[in-house]
Amino acid sequence: MTKFLINMFSPAVFGFLLCACANSAPPDTSSSANPVANAASPHESAMRCAPESLQKKFEEIARVTQGPVGAAAMLVETGEIVAMNGKQQFPMQSVYKLPIAMAALEQVDKGILKLDQKIRVEPADLVPQGLRSPLRDKHPRGVELSVRDLLQYMMVDSDGSACDVLLKLMGGPEKVTKYLRDLGVDGIVVATSEKEMSTGDDVQYRNWSTPESMVILLKMLSDGRGISSVNREMLLDFMIRTPTFPGRLKGQLPAGTVVAHKTGSSGTRNGLTRATNDVGLITLPDGRHLAVAVFVSDTKVDAAIRDGVIAKVARASWDCWSVR
Repeated sequence: MTKFLINMFSPAVFGFLLCACANSAPPDTSSSANPVANAASPHESAMRCAPESLQKKFEEIARVTQGPVGAAAMLVETGEIVAMNGKQQFPMQSVYKLPIAMAALEQVDKGILKLDQKIRVEPADLVPQGLRSPLRDKHPRGVELSVRDLLQYMMVDSDGSACDVLLKLMGGPEKVTKYLRDLGVDGIVVATSEKEMSTGDDVQYRNWSTPESMVILLKMLSDGRGISSVNREMLLDFMIRTPTFPGRLKGQLPAGTVVAHKTGSSGTRNGLTRATNDVGLITLPDGRHLAVAVFVSDTKVDAAIRDGVIAKVARASWDCWSVR
C-alpha cells in the first residue's frame, strides 16, 4: 500500500521531533574536504514542491521495478516526511550495519567496550566466500584488530566478518534490537548474523526495517541521540567515506554533495534480486539535511534500473527541499 505522510508529531516521532525547533539544528555532516555553502538560513522551512507531488513522483519512479519499493524522505530540521509504503517491512541486508554500529558505539559510550580494545578475529569468525569481506580476503588466517578497526571495516567496506565479530562481542543481534526499542524505534529488527543470512534466501527477511523507521533512526543519528557527539562524528565520517554503490543515493545528486550513507544488497538468484537498498543523510546546499531511505525488493529488473530508482528518489527529494 502506498501512502503519503507529512506529520511532525505522530506518536512514533513526537518525543524527538520536539527538539527540531527554530533555534536548534543538527551538527553538520559535511567534512573539510566537502564544504557546503550556506546559501540560505537554516530556519527557512518547508518544501519547494507540494508533498503530494513528491509522493506521486516516488510512485512513478518505483513503477519500473514491477516489485515492492519503499521510500521515505525527511527534512531533518523540521521532521516533515514524505513516504511511499512507509510502514511496510523490507529486508535490510547490509543496511542493518547502521543500527549495529550505533548500538556498538552506545556500548563504547557506557564503557562496556573500548574503541582501542583489541579483539582477536579467528578464521572461524570469517564469513564464507560469496559474502563481502575485505577483512577475510586480507587476513584469511585471522588477525587482531581494535573495535575501531572493526567498525571501520563494517561501515566503510561493508565487511560481513567485522559485522559478525562485533555482534558477537556485543552479545548478539537481540542487543541491537533492544537498543532500538530503548530509543523508541519499533520498525527495525536485527535478528541474525551475516553468516546466518548466507544459509538461505529467506533468512534475510528476518532483518527488516520500514522506510519510516529508518529515516527516524537517521534523524536520531543526525541529532546525536543514542550516541555521543565524538562517536557520532566518527560514524558519520565512515558513512561519508564508504565507496559502495555510488550510483544509488549519490547517483544523480550534484557533484560534491555530502552523503553519509549505508547500502545493502542481496545479490541475484534465479533472476530475482531480493534487496537493493541505500539509506543516508544528505546535506542540502543551505546546510539543512535530508534523511532518505529507499528499499527495492523482490524484482527481476537489472542493477542499473534498481540503482536508478534509488538515485531518482534521492534526486526528487533533493529538488523538492533544496532552496532555489
